[in-house]
Amino acid sequence: MARTMASDGVVEHGMDPLTSAEDAARHIADTCLTDAPVGPVGLEIEAHCFDLADPRRRPGWDELSAVIAGLPTLPGGSRVTVEPGGAVELSGPPLAGTSAAAAAMTADRSVLRTGFAQAGLGLVLLGADPLRSAKRVNPGARYAAMERFFHDSGTPEAGAAMMTSTASVQVNLEAGPRADWARRVRLAHALGPTMIAIASNSPVLGGKFTGWRSTRQLVWSELDDARCGPILGADGDDPASDWARYALRAPVMLVHTPDAVPVSQWVPFADWADGRVLLDGRRPTMADLDYHLTTLFPPVRPRGFLEVRYLDSVPEDTWPAVVFMLTTLLDDPAAADAAAEATEPVATAWDRAAQLGLEDRRLHTAALRCVQAAAERVPAALEESMSLLARSVEQGRSPADDFADRAVRYGIARAVTQLAQGEM
Repeated sequence: MARTMASDGVVEHGMDPLTSAEDAARHIADTCLTDAPVGPVGLEIEAHCFDLADPRRRPGWDELSAVIAGLPTLPGGSRVTVEPGGAVELSGPPLAGTSAAAAAMTADRSVLRTGFAQAGLGLVLLGADPLRSAKRVNPGARYAAMERFFHDSGTPEAGAAMMTSTASVQVNLEAGPRADWARRVRLAHALGPTMIAIASNSPVLGGKFTGWRSTRQLVWSELDDARCGPILGADGDDPASDWARYALRAPVMLVHTPDAVPVSQWVPFADWADGRVLLDGRRPTMADLDYHLTTLFPPVRPRGFLEVRYLDSVPEDTWPAVVFMLTTLLDDPAAADAAAEATEPVATAWDRAAQLGLEDRRLHTAALRCVQAAAERVPAALEESMSLLARSVEQGRSPADDFADRAVRYGIARAVTQLAQGEM
């Protein structure tokens, strides 16, 4: 699960030319999953940044950069980055199991919160920005080009919201032994709706209740399914080939010339690789292919390891249990069998999970069975978090319900300020 990408998303790879889409498919299938034992866990957690004195103000790029530059070394080894809308992300190194990964991330988040609080800023773990309209503050060329791509492709509002108003907890797990790849990737997808229902935490976007528990998932569903939909084919028996087909059919978003330039017409990468269309006046290289893969955002993305991307950013007392639950249901054989059986009736209920959450009877049934399987295996260090999560699931509630109650009681702006100040 080693890091392979530079900070701007460009994979540090050779400039070997591609001769055909078949050549590209072979490269993708050969590199997208790595035979490795399960166990290591990598975490990435995004938090919206708010001005404690004026929560409607979006802190600027220079302001955020100055705070980050003044941070001490993070004890858990996380890297700090800023998302397009100013959300602050911690990306932790892969560690041996959820307990170690959660402890390291918790320590780093404590240092991060302290540094931002000293600058009058607070970090809020919600799946969507409940108060401010979408606006990009990160001046990176990649993000400017993505913004233009979404505008030209007819999804400017959803694209802007995705880039600048959503936040997640991302869990990175090994692909596992080769013989188990198909089962693990199928289960990672099948768990999606149930985990979304459990972890939904974005009922409000831009000052309005949306009627969805996970508005973050709603936003992603409004984008191009060829770029953001699930990758599995009809049977899911060959996830590497499924990913190759998905990637080659997906339209090219950006081309490096060397700056990122958006592609305004619909050009599947296969057409570029086969020479049916030339972009920047040329055929693609291996580096272009690897970069193209970084512009695809399926709920489970193969990157040698499995990048699980469908969780909302959830509260401080809950995310360790959510991470442990997902990891255990994938990595522990007995728990995985229980999860596969429990989630089979709701394995494709992505939109229903995001809108209704645990209010849906079948999703609630699946969630109860899954949380029980995880709770039976929880280590002492995560018992308190798991107890809170299990109680919420039993009550049919998600973090979205808690935030909605707070926003109704105090108003959205005051609710945001409370969370930014660390109130539970």
